[in-house]
Amino acid sequence: MLTNPFEQDAFNVYSLTRAINLLPNNYGRVREMGLMPVQGITTRNIVVEEFEGVLTLIPSQPVGSAGTPSQSGKRKVRSFHAPHLPLDDVLHPQDYQGLRAFGSEDMLVELNRILNDKLQTLKNKHAITLEHLRVGALKGVILDADGSVLYDLFNEFGLTQETVNFELGTDATDVRGKCFTVKRIIEDNLKGETMNGVHCLCGQNFMDSLTSHPEVIEAFKMQASNELREDVRKNFSYGGITFEEYRGKASAPDGSTRDFIGTDDAHFFPTGTQNSFGTVAAPADFMEAVNTRGRLFYAKQTPRKHNRGVDIHTQSNPLPLCYRPGILVKGNKTT
Repeated sequence: MLTNPFEQDAFNVYSLTRAINLLPNNYGRVREMGLMPVQGITTRNIVVEEFEGVLTLIPSQPVGSAGTPSQSGKRKVRSFHAPHLPLDDVLHPQDYQGLRAFGSEDMLVELNRILNDKLQTLKNKHAITLEHLRVGALKGVILDADGSVLYDLFNEFGLTQETVNFELGTDATDVRGKCFTVKRIIEDNLKGETMNGVHCLCGQNFMDSLTSHPEVIEAFKMQASNELREDVRKNFSYGGITFEEYRGKASAPDGSTRDFIGTDDAHFFPTGTQNSFGTVAAPADFMEAVNTRGRLFYAKQTPRKHNRGVDIHTQSNPLPLCYRPGILVKGNKTT
């Protein structure tokens, strides 16, 4: 009698979830930058408490007089809901038939390999979806796969996004001054946060126009630099900002290809912050996951009727957030 491999411990929800979380990520520039660390929570709702500190100058008073009444900041509580991202696949008997001798019970190793291949494909799709959400958080508008808005962080926090037109199509533009404008906006909106630099993810047209602008070329000539002769798209510094061409894209549900960042756009944000960015992971809607801290990815399998294969279910419930949307600045190539 053949044993059912799917009754083995290697195929339970805990093992499969551990396996999919250990598989390598193939996508994710924002993840590579370490901007949005993952924090597991035990609920589906994320509550963000904002304490708006009020800084005022203290007027001088005669010695012995009463102190100036201190103004207290206002507390605001905002609630977000983690999006639910399920993804299913099927492992059919024909997917692994013939990989063992007939009548042998020793097929667990091969079956593990095939299952891992399935899980890797599923995780790649989860990973690019998470990258899409994280880029949205850096832009301040988090979009769903169909392009609809999940959260407009500026609306949620009662803000209007600052936009700087770099006017790169005009030779006389003070590009360095535009960079300073961006940095000043970010510095003014840190509100007690720290940073060690400003980074920019931009589209290819923005990068090409920036590196070919007469002011930029002249500045590098003055310092006898050959940098502009090299491929600087991944790490180009000017005006105290590191510019990087971002090429992340994926297929939308309608089959079209969506660029995560517009080709003429640039998005600026501070680096080295302490608590301005994060990715919240809510628990899966499994009985086993109730009241446990969420993980980034989950996987589970269920035998099909008459053991004619296995349904593989994966899901993630992440919400990347920027807790200070005022530090997110958009740049345009031209008007």
